[in-house]
Amino acid sequence: MTTKSLTVEEVLKEKKTHDLDSVKELNLGHRALTDVSCLSKFKNLEKLDLRFNNLTDLQGLKSCLNLKWLSVVDNKLQSLSGIEGLTKLTVLNAGKNKLKSMNEISSLVNLCALILNDNEISSICKLDQLKDLNSLVLSRNPISEIGDSLSKLKKLTKVSLSDCRIKAIGSSLKSCSDLKELRLAHNEIKALPAELALNKRLLNLDVGNNMITSLSGLEVLGTLSCLRNLNIRGNPISDNEKSAKKVRKLLPPSVNVFNAKPLEKSSKNAKHVRFDTEDVTFDSRHSKSAEEEEEESKVDKKSKKSSKRNKSEEEEEEADNEGSTSKKKKKSKRNPDIDQVQVEKKEEDAAEKKQKRASPKKLIDAIDDAETSMAEVFSRGDVSKDSEDGVEEKNKKRSSVQETGVVRVVDTHKKKKTGNKQQSKSAVAELPGEVEIGLGGESKWE
Repeated sequence: MTTKSLTVEEVLKEKKTHDLDSVKELNLGHRALTDVSCLSKFKNLEKLDLRFNNLTDLQGLKSCLNLKWLSVVDNKLQSLSGIEGLTKLTVLNAGKNKLKSMNEISSLVNLCALILNDNEISSICKLDQLKDLNSLVLSRNPISEIGDSLSKLKKLTKVSLSDCRIKAIGSSLKSCSDLKELRLAHNEIKALPAELALNKRLLNLDVGNNMITSLSGLEVLGTLSCLRNLNIRGNPISDNEKSAKKVRKLLPPSVNVFNAKPLEKSSKNAKHVRFDTEDVTFDSRHSKSAEEEEEESKVDKKSKKSSKRNKSEEEEEEADNEGSTSKKKKKSKRNPDIDQVQVEKKEEDAAEKKQKRASPKKLIDAIDDAETSMAEVFSRGDVSKDSEDGVEEKNKKRSSVQETGVVRVVDTHKKKKTGNKQQSKSAVAELPGEVEIGLGGESKWE
């Protein structure tokens, strides 16, 4: 294998600088480098990407004490010797190398994420000092047991140990109270331990392609109330549909993905839910229809009554007009001035009576119509004497209704069965504007 060394000059030229201390980040991937010892002169280096090179050791990084992020994926490393003093490291990715041990990691006290997949590591070293470690990936390593190496890692949220040689989990994860994702596929596990119930926050669990044969080996699943995604494919217990159905009965209601498929509710429950829903919909529809029919019948009755009243009123008016005309002719001979006054008064009384006896439907329409004179609704005794004054009064009432939204408030009161139209009018008219808007609940200012 040919050697290829990195030089300080190459780095400075690439970064377009002459100041070594100003270099904090370097991307040196895919360069077939075998020697990076020159990086020891870059004291302020914090992020370094050396993926896809031909490095066999990391001795050249000993002096990079400020390094926080390091990736040496896909090199030819047989050891991590040289990084023991890089205590500021928070992320280390040394996957796809030829590492046989991970003992050098134990001193990296600020490490948060450790990725060492696809190596030749046979055992997990003590990680007690890595109090902030939250992600650990050791997949595809010949690890046969977890032991107590993770017993002090209370912040651990993700653990991946797929494609290893693990035969049992035991109590190795009982202290990992924040664990949310556990991947243990393609191992030799025969049962899930009861201690797994202590991992109450577990969301994703993959134990596919193991050696779980009995339902008792999965009983602990019922205690994992937060579990969302479960995979047990490739185990003897999931070989046939009958066994799979038994496993589904064990699962907590929180599970929505089982063996990489969305979990459907049982047909019995689904039918029951649909039936209930249809009943509710039907009842609601039926209830609504009854209410509408009742309202329609009321409106019909009211309209019939109002039509009868209108006819009787018209007949009364005609009779009053004929009577007043005949009386006018008789009395005009005696005193024309007095007769004229009496006739005008009767005409005013007839008009006022007609306004008071307006049908309920017409009254509601008038209240909802912003163009209607509010003298009819609120000020029954304040109708102007003069026609010009009456027009001004109407305009004032219109503007007041449009500004305050009282119209709808009155309509709300009319819907209530008070039994006394005039009383409801006066009650609303006495309310202050602010109260009326609040009662209506439909004001544009709310």
